[in-house]
Amino acid sequence: MGTASFAQETELEEPTDDLGNVSDAFQENFFEALKQKAIENYELALDALKRAERAAKDNEKNKAVVYFEMGKNQKYLKQFDDAEENFMKVLESQGERLDVMEALYDLYYVKRDYNAAIPLVKKLILKDEDYKEDLANLYHRTRQYDAALELLDELDDTWGETAYRNALRRQIYKITGNSEGAIKNLEIKIDKNPKKEQDYLNLIFLYSEQGETAKAFETAKELLKNQPKSHLAHLALYKFYLEEGNTTDAMKSMNIVFGSTKIEKDSKYKVLGDFLNFVGDNPQFEADLDGVISQFSAEGNGQVYQQLGDYYLAKKEKETALRFYEKGVMLDEDNFSLIKNTLLLQIDVEQYEEAKSLSENALGTFPAQPLLYLLNGVANNRLSDFSGAIDSLDTGIDFLLDDPKMERDFYEQLQIAYSGKGDSRKASEYKKKAAQINLSN
Repeated sequence: MGTASFAQETELEEPTDDLGNVSDAFQENFFEALKQKAIENYELALDALKRAERAAKDNEKNKAVVYFEMGKNQKYLKQFDDAEENFMKVLESQGERLDVMEALYDLYYVKRDYNAAIPLVKKLILKDEDYKEDLANLYHRTRQYDAALELLDELDDTWGETAYRNALRRQIYKITGNSEGAIKNLEIKIDKNPKKEQDYLNLIFLYSEQGETAKAFETAKELLKNQPKSHLAHLALYKFYLEEGNTTDAMKSMNIVFGSTKIEKDSKYKVLGDFLNFVGDNPQFEADLDGVISQFSAEGNGQVYQQLGDYYLAKKEKETALRFYEKGVMLDEDNFSLIKNTLLLQIDVEQYEEAKSLSENALGTFPAQPLLYLLNGVANNRLSDFSGAIDSLDTGIDFLLDDPKMERDFYEQLQIAYSGKGDSRKASEYKKKAAQINLSN
């Protein structure tokens, strides 16, 4: 979904002044309900809200506050019809409040009632135009494909193209299967308005899907002819140049993509992957790699450094690969794949202190990942911190599920740790456990 997907709940303000003139019974039960909801006791929260509703008597404003909270709790309990009824009560008595409309939209989306969501989202658009992207998605889900495509084109004209909207448009093309009709429609649109980049890009995609590569290439060149400053044209052209072996023009197009402020980062990362494969096959262009790296380094994204690390690791340049991996980890602490690659390489090149520190930090983010405990144990063993290794390995093995190879690795590291401590009995015990594990092919 778009920006407004799964609307955020707007919690009520805590101060009692916002509830108007309320009785002690109302206030006590209302805040008891908030407390119970906070600890996910939704049934108890509803009980307290029913008492608060009774205490509110004829105060419509306070009743509306109660109904809103009831709806939230009922949504969590999957009592969708009751939740919808309560949200509607609030809207009827208090007008089109944004927070209530967003909660109702979220409810419709969870229960997949997309037809009911459409008129609501049209109202939300009047308050926040970001919801237009949600409306395009809802048209797609309700099979109103022409309306979805028309709105996607409007959004591209207004806000510029995005990877999300391009993907949604392509899904619709595939679902409808009417590629010929879509192609003819785009050709007519381009004839009428040859300055609109997105129509060319959509046509290039459709030609490519149909296997008409030559037509797709010609369309990309036509776009560049009509829009000489188009950066998006090069997003298509570089691949065609690579396929025909025109490495000089391919490099020019890729460099334009890398330096463009008009092209989304996700698209650039895909081109970077193609570029690295290209340089791997054409080492004479490796000198251009430094320039590309400098363009990406300003963006500060871990994914870029992971791709660069993978490239150098494939070339067996471990120290260079590790340098990029470590830069990536500093920028993207939630990327488990990147952390794992970095740790394995740190241990491989005997940077045990760094591996110990990184694995300890990563466990703060991924406390149930057995591999992190194992690698921390390995690093501690290599640093002769056998007690630290045992603590980590004993904790990590409890998180292990159905992975005989890793289980054996744990036992082997525990054997090393106990041997290091001079406990031969325990070392022998773990050596036997490791030997008893049968690894199937």
